[in-house]
Amino acid sequence: MRALPWLITTGCVAMASVALAAQTGCPPDSVAVGPICVDKYEASIWQVSPNSSLVKKIQRGKVTLADLTAGGAIQLSTITGFSPPRLPLFPANFPPDGRWTPVPGSDPASPGVYAVSVAGVLPSNATWYRAAQACALSGRRLLTSEEWQRAATGTPEPGNADDGIATCATMSAGPVRTGSRASCVSAWGAFDMVGNAPEWVADRVPFGSLCGPPGWPGCGTTPVLPGTPVPVSVGGGWWGGQFASVLSFYSTTDPADTGDQPFGFRCGR
Repeated sequence: MRALPWLITTGCVAMASVALAAQTGCPPDSVAVGPICVDKYEASIWQVSPNSSLVKKIQRGKVTLADLTAGGAIQLSTITGFSPPRLPLFPANFPPDGRWTPVPGSDPASPGVYAVSVAGVLPSNATWYRAAQACALSGRRLLTSEEWQRAATGTPEPGNADDGIATCATMSAGPVRTGSRASCVSAWGAFDMVGNAPEWVADRVPFGSLCGPPGWPGCGTTPVLPGTPVPVSVGGGWWGGQFASVLSFYSTTDPADTGDQPFGFRCGR
């Protein structure tokens, strides 16, 4: 079954994406985009006891915000604006370089940190390495840039016309809760792919090979050697205005283990 881009209401798009996901075997927290499943929402990162029954729900894509709250899970590194620290902090066993150590007694071994796709929360900030590991621990992976672009098609691009209600968050005072902009949805049914939190993708490029669209005001603050592989984010942010779009890309000068910038991510499988 193909996507239905001609459906004009958010409710119809959401219903179509749920039907398509069911037919292709995608879990309820994701949408089918061709042969892959893409998370509906920007990732939030949660600390969960690794031996909890919640973990299997997370890995199966069936956990809800109510499940997480009732199960004592704690959302980590919530993005509320530009300035760190982003609280609650990641535990010491889940460092910026992603080289986690397991919680004693966890089976299978896990740091107890997982990426989740649920509506109604602020996205979580992570370094590129942490994002990749959080996805993997949840049975997923970072999307490639090409996969992300496919999933984002059809998302509206309000640019500097953010009205705070019906458009994507591109000129807002801060990030908004996942899925709260009901019209900010792609033709496939993925939310918030323009604006809100910029999203890491799996690709890394040699530093200096790309640096955002024409007129982009800057390319990070931490110098690295020319040619050093640096991570790529896409979609733009809540502050991005005209620079937030389906075609937006940004290679940072910050190493992949630096999380000073308020960047989020989205997983797929």
